[in-house]
Amino acid sequence: MSSPRRTQFLLIFATILLSTIGFGVCIPVLPLYAQEFQASNLENGLLTGIFSLMVVIGSPLWGRLSDRIGRRPVLLISILGSAVGYFIMGQGHSLAMLFVGRIIDGASGGNVSCAQAYIADITRPEERSRAMGMIGAAFGLGFVIGPALGGYLAAIDSSAPFYAVGVLCLLNALFVYTSLPESLGPEKRGLHREKQPLSTVLAHADAPLYLTTASCYLVNLIAFAIMTQVFSLFANHRFGMNERDVGHVMAVIGLVGVLMQGVVVRRLLPLLGEVTMARTGFACLLIAFALFPLVGNDWRLYALSCVVAMGNALVQPTLNGIASQSVSAGWQGSAMGFMQSAGSMGRFLGATIGGWLLTFDEGMPHYGRTPFWVAAALMVLTLAIGLRLRQPVSREVPVTTAAPPMA
Repeated sequence: MSSPRRTQFLLIFATILLSTIGFGVCIPVLPLYAQEFQASNLENGLLTGIFSLMVVIGSPLWGRLSDRIGRRPVLLISILGSAVGYFIMGQGHSLAMLFVGRIIDGASGGNVSCAQAYIADITRPEERSRAMGMIGAAFGLGFVIGPALGGYLAAIDSSAPFYAVGVLCLLNALFVYTSLPESLGPEKRGLHREKQPLSTVLAHADAPLYLTTASCYLVNLIAFAIMTQVFSLFANHRFGMNERDVGHVMAVIGLVGVLMQGVVVRRLLPLLGEVTMARTGFACLLIAFALFPLVGNDWRLYALSCVVAMGNALVQPTLNGIASQSVSAGWQGSAMGFMQSAGSMGRFLGATIGGWLLTFDEGMPHYGRTPFWVAAALMVLTLAIGLRLRQPVSREVPVTTAAPPMA
């Protein structure tokens, strides 16, 4: 990778890191914070999930817009929108205001798909899974810093984490505006003047492989979001953990994710390939989710959390790498936008289902068992779908050779 491209890569890495710190701050805080407003388990799940539902709606639109006007302006708009959402959550004094803030933040959530398209712009096809692994390391590092920071700030004031994240978003926007160059040249913009449905993107892709990858991504993230939604409440009820304690566990998960995606994934990819690594990750998550309700002390909780981090680190970059390699160059923004929508739909469904499933364990000594075992069952389904995965054949062809049909 040339020096200018390496600089761009480092800048987008830092941008994603700042965004992920903001998101990670909310993980240990939001479920317990919502209980201060008498939120039920189902309402708590919806509060977490509504963010992802709005990303489902907005992410393909942001992806298409970034294909037309460039990645940089879309990143700026989405980051500033997130800042507004976080400030509303910090100012809000009711459950309704928390929902308003989460909706605005989610509707602005074009950061991830746009950043992934940015990486696709500046890397060769054979480099993309490694690049996605380094982006995954930014996520992991954000999940080291964010949850721990959120836990400590919540001890000062319950609204402090949200104000802090809002400030981080403003700093992130300033960083993008002053330092991040555009990655999509003018000659590649404006190629998709009409709204393009998924079927049109598939015409420029290895459609069976892309759809299989997206399906794995969707079901895997439903299961993962169930775990994420119930973890704070599970740890609080079963082990008496507060926001700071949960933040420490989440920080450990993030640290393992950094080491896996920043070092291990990069070294294993040439040896094992994306498909084998993804399936191994599915198996790790299945085992961890099945065993969580059986743990009886803190150190086992930490150990299984590390297995979750390992599994997630193997799954996320490889699936994104497969999806990117299966789609032609001029359609990366739209394709990664649809992938992000699939993931966000999984997070919405998982958070909502997880909150609902907790109602079956209220007042029971096995609190949290039902959602974790449902998550494990979903990982069995993900493994079954993953048997259809195969190594991608690059779709890197000139965009002008196949004019997109109008929707």
